[in-house]
Amino acid sequence: MGPAELTRMYRQLRKSFEDAKNEPDAADFYYGEMEMRRLDPARPRGERRLLALYWALSGYGLRASRALGWLLSAMTATVLLMMLWGIPKEAPKPQSAGTLTGRHLTFRTDTPDPVYPAGPLMARLTEQRFDKLLRIVINSVVFRSSGQDLTTAGTYIEMLSRVGEPTLLGLAVLAVRGRVKR
Repeated sequence: MGPAELTRMYRQLRKSFEDAKNEPDAADFYYGEMEMRRLDPARPRGERRLLALYWALSGYGLRASRALGWLLSAMTATVLLMMLWGIPKEAPKPQSAGTLTGRHLTFRTDTPDPVYPAGPLMARLTEQRFDKLLRIVINSVVFRSSGQDLTTAGTYIEMLSRVGEPTLLGLAVLAVRGRVKR
Protein backbone atom coordinates (compact mmCIF):
# COMPACT_ATOMS: atom_id res chain seq x y z
CA MET A 1 0.00 0.00 0.00
CA GLY A 2 1.15 3.52 -0.73
CA PRO A 3 0.84 6.65 1.40
CA ALA A 4 -2.45 7.72 -0.26
CA GLU A 5 -4.15 4.40 0.55
CA LEU A 6 -2.75 4.37 4.07
CA THR A 7 -4.01 7.95 4.58
CA ARG A 8 -7.55 6.86 3.72
CA MET A 9 -7.29 3.81 5.98
CA TYR A 10 -5.94 5.85 8.92
CA ARG A 11 -8.72 8.42 8.41
CA GLN A 12 -11.42 5.73 8.45
CA LEU A 13 -9.94 4.10 11.55
CA ARG A 14 -9.61 7.47 13.28
CA LYS A 15 -13.22 8.33 12.49
CA SER A 16 -14.49 5.03 13.82
CA PHE A 17 -12.51 5.44 17.06
CA GLU A 18 -13.82 9.00 17.45
CA ASP A 19 -17.38 7.78 16.93
CA ALA A 20 -16.76 5.18 19.66
CA LYS A 21 -15.50 8.00 21.97
CA ASN A 22 -12.02 6.46 22.10
CA GLU A 23 -10.02 9.69 21.79
CA PRO A 24 -6.55 8.35 22.77
CA ASP A 25 -6.46 5.75 20.03
CA ALA A 26 -8.08 8.14 17.56
CA ALA A 27 -5.20 10.56 18.17
CA ASP A 28 -2.71 7.82 17.26
CA PHE A 29 -4.50 7.24 13.97
CA TYR A 30 -4.61 11.00 13.35
CA TYR A 31 -0.83 11.10 13.76
CA GLY A 32 -0.46 8.22 11.29
CA GLU A 33 -2.82 9.89 8.83
CA MET A 34 -0.83 13.12 8.94
CA GLU A 35 2.46 11.24 8.55
CA MET A 36 1.19 9.52 5.41
CA ARG A 37 -0.02 12.84 4.01
CA ARG A 38 3.40 14.38 4.71
CA LEU A 39 5.25 11.48 3.05
CA ASP A 40 2.96 11.15 0.01
CA PRO A 41 4.95 12.28 -3.07
CA ALA A 42 1.68 12.76 -4.99
CA ARG A 43 0.69 15.63 -2.69
CA PRO A 44 1.77 19.17 -3.66
CA ARG A 45 5.21 20.12 -2.37
CA GLY A 46 3.82 23.17 -0.53
CA GLU A 47 1.35 21.04 1.41
CA ARG A 48 4.09 18.55 2.34
CA ARG A 49 6.32 21.38 3.55
CA LEU A 50 3.50 22.86 5.62
CA LEU A 51 2.83 19.44 7.17
CA ALA A 52 6.56 19.03 7.88
CA LEU A 53 6.55 22.39 9.67
CA TYR A 54 3.43 21.41 11.62
CA TRP A 55 5.12 18.13 12.59
CA ALA A 56 8.35 19.86 13.64
CA LEU A 57 6.62 22.56 15.71
CA SER A 58 4.05 20.48 17.56
CA GLY A 59 3.84 16.90 16.34
CA TYR A 60 0.61 17.68 14.47
CA GLY A 61 -0.84 19.43 17.51
CA LEU A 62 -0.33 16.34 19.69
CA ARG A 63 3.03 17.07 21.34
CA ALA A 64 2.74 19.89 23.89
CA SER A 65 6.36 19.59 25.02
CA ARG A 66 7.60 20.18 21.48
CA ALA A 67 5.46 23.30 21.06
CA LEU A 68 6.46 24.62 24.50
CA GLY A 69 10.13 23.96 23.71
CA TRP A 70 9.86 25.97 20.49
CA LEU A 71 8.00 28.73 22.38
CA LEU A 72 10.74 28.91 25.00
CA SER A 73 13.41 28.94 22.29
CA ALA A 74 11.61 31.70 20.37
CA MET A 75 11.21 33.81 23.51
CA THR A 76 14.88 33.33 24.38
CA ALA A 77 15.94 34.34 20.87
CA THR A 78 13.65 37.38 21.01
CA VAL A 79 15.09 38.51 24.34
CA LEU A 80 18.64 38.08 23.06
CA LEU A 81 17.98 39.96 19.80
CA MET A 82 16.16 42.73 21.63
CA MET A 83 18.98 43.06 24.18
CA LEU A 84 21.52 43.43 21.38
CA TRP A 85 19.61 45.64 18.92
CA GLY A 86 16.04 46.22 20.10
CA ILE A 87 15.97 48.76 22.88
CA PRO A 88 17.64 52.14 22.51
CA LYS A 89 20.69 53.27 24.43
CA GLU A 90 18.48 55.62 26.44
CA ALA A 91 14.76 56.27 26.39
CA PRO A 92 14.03 59.27 24.15
CA LYS A 93 12.96 62.28 26.19
CA PRO A 94 10.27 64.58 24.82
CA GLN A 95 11.48 68.07 23.96
CA SER A 96 9.19 71.10 23.97
CA ALA A 97 9.70 74.32 22.07
CA GLY A 98 7.38 77.29 22.11
CA THR A 99 6.78 80.77 20.87
CA LEU A 100 5.06 83.63 22.60
CA THR A 101 3.41 86.29 20.49
CA GLY A 102 1.32 88.81 22.28
CA ARG A 103 -1.18 86.78 24.25
CA HIS A 104 -0.90 83.64 22.15
CA LEU A 105 1.35 80.78 23.34
CA THR A 106 2.20 77.85 21.06
CA PHE A 107 4.08 74.72 22.17
CA ARG A 108 5.33 71.87 20.04
CA THR A 109 6.55 68.66 21.69
CA ASP A 110 8.74 66.27 19.73
CA THR A 111 10.15 62.94 20.77
CA PRO A 112 13.44 62.20 19.02
CA ASP A 113 14.00 58.84 17.32
CA PRO A 114 15.50 56.15 19.56
CA VAL A 115 19.29 55.85 19.34
CA TYR A 116 20.74 52.41 18.72
CA PRO A 117 22.93 51.15 21.55
CA ALA A 118 26.63 51.53 20.93
CA GLY A 119 29.64 49.62 22.12
CA PRO A 120 30.51 45.94 22.17
CA LEU A 121 27.68 43.43 21.96
CA MET A 122 28.52 41.75 25.26
CA ALA A 123 28.26 45.09 27.09
CA ARG A 124 24.59 45.26 26.05
CA LEU A 125 23.76 42.02 27.86
CA THR A 126 22.99 43.54 31.25
CA GLU A 127 20.55 42.50 33.94
CA GLN A 128 18.67 45.80 33.64
CA ARG A 129 18.13 45.36 29.89
CA PHE A 130 17.18 41.71 30.41
CA ASP A 131 14.52 42.58 32.98
CA LYS A 132 13.02 45.25 30.71
CA LEU A 133 13.01 42.95 27.68
CA LEU A 134 11.59 39.97 29.51
CA ARG A 135 8.45 42.00 30.22
CA ILE A 136 8.27 43.14 26.58
CA VAL A 137 8.60 39.59 25.26
CA ILE A 138 6.04 38.13 27.66
CA ASN A 139 3.63 40.89 26.64
CA SER A 140 4.20 40.06 22.98
CA VAL A 141 3.24 36.42 23.55
CA VAL A 142 -0.28 37.48 24.51
CA PHE A 143 -0.66 40.04 21.67
CA ARG A 144 -0.21 43.07 23.86
CA SER A 145 1.96 45.93 22.72
CA SER A 146 4.68 46.76 25.17
CA GLY A 147 4.35 50.51 24.66
CA GLN A 148 8.13 50.65 24.99
CA ASP A 149 10.25 52.89 22.78
CA LEU A 150 12.16 50.52 20.51
CA THR A 151 14.69 50.94 17.74
CA THR A 152 13.58 50.14 14.21
CA ALA A 153 15.09 46.66 14.47
CA GLY A 154 13.38 46.20 17.84
CA THR A 155 10.02 47.13 16.34
CA TYR A 156 10.37 44.47 13.64
CA ILE A 157 11.59 41.87 16.13
CA GLU A 158 8.59 42.60 18.35
CA MET A 159 6.22 42.36 15.37
CA LEU A 160 7.60 38.94 14.42
CA SER A 161 7.38 37.71 17.99
CA ARG A 162 3.79 38.97 18.30
CA VAL A 163 2.83 36.66 15.42
CA GLY A 164 5.07 33.64 15.98
CA GLU A 165 5.04 33.20 19.74
CA PRO A 166 1.24 33.24 20.23
CA THR A 167 1.00 30.70 17.42
CA LEU A 168 3.38 28.40 19.30
CA LEU A 169 1.43 28.99 22.50
CA GLY A 170 -1.77 28.07 20.65
CA LEU A 171 -0.22 24.84 19.37
CA ALA A 172 0.83 23.96 22.92
CA VAL A 173 -2.68 24.67 24.24
CA LEU A 174 -4.13 22.55 21.45
CA ALA A 175 -1.87 19.64 22.39
CA VAL A 176 -2.62 19.97 26.11
CA ARG A 177 -6.35 20.13 25.36
CA GLY A 178 -6.04 16.91 23.36
CA ARG A 179 -4.34 15.20 26.31
CA VAL A 180 -6.80 16.49 28.91
CA LYS A 181 -9.81 15.71 26.73
CA ARG A 182 -8.90 12.02 26.75
